[in-house]
Amino acid sequence: MSQQNLPLAGMRVIDYSHFLAGPYVGRCLAALGAEVIKVERPKTGDAGRQHAYFIGNHSGYFLQQNMGKKGLCVNMKDPRGRALMQKLVDSADVFVENYRPGALGKMGFGYEDLAKTNPGLVYCSISAYGHTGPDAHRAGFGLIAEAKSGIMQMVGVPGEAPPLLRISLGDMYTGIHAVAAINAALLGRVKSGKGQHIDLALYDTLVSMHEYAVQLYTLSGGKEVPVQTGHDMPNSTLYGVFRAQDGDLVIAAQVDDAWKRFAQVVANTGGPAGWDADERFHTAAGRNANRLEILPIVKAWVAQQKVADVLAKLDAIDVPCAKVQRIDEVLDDPQIKARGMVIEQDHPALGKIKLPNLPFHFSGCDTTVTQVAPDLGQHNAEIAHSLGFSDDDIAAMQADGVLYAE
Repeated sequence: MSQQNLPLAGMRVIDYSHFLAGPYVGRCLAALGAEVIKVERPKTGDAGRQHAYFIGNHSGYFLQQNMGKKGLCVNMKDPRGRALMQKLVDSADVFVENYRPGALGKMGFGYEDLAKTNPGLVYCSISAYGHTGPDAHRAGFGLIAEAKSGIMQMVGVPGEAPPLLRISLGDMYTGIHAVAAINAALLGRVKSGKGQHIDLALYDTLVSMHEYAVQLYTLSGGKEVPVQTGHDMPNSTLYGVFRAQDGDLVIAAQVDDAWKRFAQVVANTGGPAGWDADERFHTAAGRNANRLEILPIVKAWVAQQKVADVLAKLDAIDVPCAKVQRIDEVLDDPQIKARGMVIEQDHPALGKIKLPNLPFHFSGCDTTVTQVAPDLGQHNAEIAHSLGFSDDDIAAMQADGVLYAE
């Protein structure tokens, strides 16, 4: 592979965010080559530093979302801290924040304020509901957006409360949309010379994620509303989760050709003889109409075998299938290893640590981040020097707590 510069090399990003959505954006931009400066408040820093899992006094949550960044810890209540921050923003290409709308404006660090001295700035805001609309003022997390978006209501067993999704879908999905929007704004700036404000909401992005539910409702004139279906999809038979003797697996035989191959294997290996010849099941509409007849047969066929045996039969006929894996099995998966989806970093206090990689794969450069997340205020002096502050200035700010480091 011929090595090229990383795509965002030379860009300076101010990551003035906390917890997950904003820090994830900064992490992605750092992997793509930007200089990302993580700005935190004295003593406590990003609230993500207090989020499990802990190894020693280090948060794995923080280590994962803030790798590849430089750390600046500054007291914004002190005029010298505000002046340093203003110089930093004036030197930047991108500013990322995920505070409640209006919070940074009160400090003089809203988009309109910063664009006056840096009109080329791409300013990305992430919030629960966005900066407009009747709910803009409300606080929220990914859980709130997942509930309000209609996604949670479709998950789980009929008649029971929906389960937690157990991954931060709202934060991560909004975060990667922010990465795309920031890069588009930077590209647009090449011609216009101007930056702009990007306003992203967790709620918006999850509503946009509905590939089926919204059009089902609108195009049916409001007659069809998706409901909980448990372990399969009534409008896409056969597509679901099934239990074998020693674990669970998924089968995707909803396409006509795949279904016919699947039905033949079932009929020839313990299922009803001649089942594959039943033409009622040879079309999607027919399978959906007869779903309650099909499911018990498939469940019984899977239940009498081990997961590996079912997978072997279906892999042999090119029917998509997979074991429902635990996280330890995922990390040991040869495919994940081959794709470099777990990275090993050398941490000065913890030794070697392993964290999930980002899914970027470029033909001309490697986006794997080897630099660990910064300690609180680790790069204070380096960043202040880059902005023109003298050694004496920096020493005075350190002594007075304007610049704070662990």
